[in-house]
Amino acid sequence: QVQLVESGGDSVQPGGSLRLSCAASGIIFRLYNMGWYRQPPGKQRELVATISSGGSTNYADAVKGRFTISRDNLKDTVYLQMNSLKPEDTAVYYCNAERRATTGKVSSSWGQGTQVTVSS
Repeated sequence: QVQLVESGGDSVQPGGSLRLSCAASGIIFRLYNMGWYRQPPGKQRELVATISSGGSTNYADAVKGRFTISRDNLKDTVYLQMNSLKPEDTAVYYCNAERRATTGKVSSSWGQGTQVTVSS
């Protein structure tokens, strides 16, 4: 059974930093592409950043230069370092694990989310 457990969400002032963690179990972590998504209040879930099984990264324009995604395949954990936080970064942040099998079937799992609030 796949489990993704996020942690690290908190309330911070604008300009502050947070590091989110997502610990995975029940999967061969190194084979999965991992991602962070967020859902601001009253809005749809949106992509924040992804990191492939090979380590390639991709970022939403809104977070480029401020957020960094990384992974530790020995700890089965993906991280999101968030710097220079802005009020518009306020959202529930979700971890995603995805893998496309050789058959073409896509396996995708989500964590329960962690709240990030940026406010003065």
